[in-house]
Amino acid sequence: MVAELVRGQNHPLSQVRLEIRVSAGRPVVAAATLGDESGRIHGVEWVAHPGAPTLPGLEVSRQAAADHRLAVDLDAVPAAVHRVDVLLALPPGAGGPASFGSLSAPFVAVTGLDGAEVASYTITGLNAESAVVALELYRRQGAWKVRAVGQGYAGGLAELLTDQGLPQAHELAAAVDEAVARELARSLPAPPPLPADGDRSRQTATSTLGPDQSGSPYGTQQGGPHQGGAHQGAQGAVGPYGAAQNPQGAPGGPASADPDATQPAQAPTASTGGPIDYSHPRRQNTAPPPPPPSAPPAPPGQPARPVAGDATGWSMDERLYNQVWGMFEDLARTTAAYRSAVDFADTRMEKELDQVLSDPRSRIGGQGDAAREAAQNRRLQLVDQAREALDRDLVQLGAEADVVEPALPAAFARWDNPVWQAYRAPMEMPMALRLGDLHLPESDPLRIPMLVRLPLERGLWIDSGRSGSSEGAFVDAHDMRRLATESAVAHVARLLAVHPAGEFTVHVVDPAGSGARELAPLVRSGVLAAAPAAGAAGVAAILGQLTERVDLVQMAVRGGAADSLPPGFDTSQQLLVVNDFPHGFDDRAVTQLRYLADEGPAVGVHLMMVADREDAGGYGPLLDPLWRGLLRLTPVAEDHLADPWVGHAWTYEPPLVPPGSQVLQQVLAQVAEARTKYT
Repeated sequence: MVAELVRGQNHPLSQVRLEIRVSAGRPVVAAATLGDESGRIHGVEWVAHPGAPTLPGLEVSRQAAADHRLAVDLDAVPAAVHRVDVLLALPPGAGGPASFGSLSAPFVAVTGLDGAEVASYTITGLNAESAVVALELYRRQGAWKVRAVGQGYAGGLAELLTDQGLPQAHELAAAVDEAVARELARSLPAPPPLPADGDRSRQTATSTLGPDQSGSPYGTQQGGPHQGGAHQGAQGAVGPYGAAQNPQGAPGGPASADPDATQPAQAPTASTGGPIDYSHPRRQNTAPPPPPPSAPPAPPGQPARPVAGDATGWSMDERLYNQVWGMFEDLARTTAAYRSAVDFADTRMEKELDQVLSDPRSRIGGQGDAAREAAQNRRLQLVDQAREALDRDLVQLGAEADVVEPALPAAFARWDNPVWQAYRAPMEMPMALRLGDLHLPESDPLRIPMLVRLPLERGLWIDSGRSGSSEGAFVDAHDMRRLATESAVAHVARLLAVHPAGEFTVHVVDPAGSGARELAPLVRSGVLAAAPAAGAAGVAAILGQLTERVDLVQMAVRGGAADSLPPGFDTSQQLLVVNDFPHGFDDRAVTQLRYLADEGPAVGVHLMMVADREDAGGYGPLLDPLWRGLLRLTPVAEDHLADPWVGHAWTYEPPLVPPGSQVLQQVLAQVAEARTKYT
């Protein structure tokens, strides 16, 4: 679990070889200092900066950049070192921001070598400061911890280093400025004008530094896509997709260099201009074989055309999965930058208006009106600039989505994708499943597929209750229940379709028979284990059977006798679909249902509930753990999926079958035919 730190909070570190990732939105200088037990720096040789980027156990970037990766090996730092401070400073020169207050809040994340985030910190509250101590890694009683600091200095890097006890602070700050300016002049020789539809974030990352901006001594590491993370950095971001995952078949992610190498790698060579590569830098660091297909040559000065599978992975499906995650991260990040810019513009206008109104002389005559108009115009200018940058990014993401969507396999594809017309039962379970689409208000009509890893790690709850969205406000209770059951049928059909024949079994409980019409496609096709169970007796029988199954498998696994299950034991994944809960459930049945939700996924028993939480209000807080443990999905579009990475509320759209389409019946018929051949 990622620790999202606030200022002053600390968190233990379970690893000593780390990567510190910085995302600032605009180029900043990254440096690090080594300190003794009192935090004192012994000399300039204890400071890693662009002019001297490597120290024992530490390496920083050689130039200013919007994103940094700092490599840290705490076992390799000198024994006298008890503290490692990560510093950020604004680069010198005209045209850049003078203080962090004019930028979006910098984000810093501590990750393992597999890319999984350990802790993150968003540095808020900065105003006139031009240098800041972002994080502190410190040793306490033999164990290392990380602390969120966020201490800013208006006097820049010189004042910061002076505060840390370095006598040559001003001289070193000047040397850092000189090194940054030298690298900037070397890496940016008279670039051509930026095209109108250029990709701001990707051009910056690839044209100035190349794929790896940090020159990590451990080689570039590739972890899986991150939840809510948003700096997945969101993530990894951790997003509504679930916890961070490593690519299937590559625990910890493949590396492009030996992680046990002791010699630091050379810093990447700066680009010398030429066409901007469209590809996302984080998705080209460590491409395992086979490499993704190359894009056609782009016209000079134009970004390369997007390519389906432009991500790392050992198979095309894995590359597409990681590419979708990258698109999710990109959309989260660019939207966060836009919203931050709008917030800054609003705050700046309010401050300017407060200053105008605080002077009584400006309240009379036209002077005050002119000042208000000027402040509002400046705000509009800032917002327009931010929107222009967002629109450029959305155009690029839209072009990528147009290429990726048709190339998705059946498990990742929408129901209207032609891949379903040629569907055949697969020979193995895919790595993920599409549960719907995600989008943000600013990104309409761009949609990002919502993919979850298989096997499911938590149950699904199709909420048939009243929706808080504008779309659901016009749907009455009866229609909402019908839509919820139809949505559940579509999810069940997809789960059956993506599993090999005979490896996924579905049980349905419909105590009152209220979903008979909507469940008819599953019943008629013969893909269910048995007819939907009705009444309290049917509920008790199904729950008892699955509860006994969970107990039996748990005992076999814990006893180390997983191969000694009874002859004829069905080893397929099991799914229990409960419609119209809590009708037909007594206290014992409710307890068994909670047990299946908690213990079932670990032994291949999964739960899908179609229910309105208000109907179960009589149980009070008893069922709160059940609702929290399930992934809530809605039959209509609703912005209920929270993203703790950057704080977005993503709008979820269910995977609806196109009106009048027979694709669902065709797929279920294929599943039933494959099952007949299998048995």
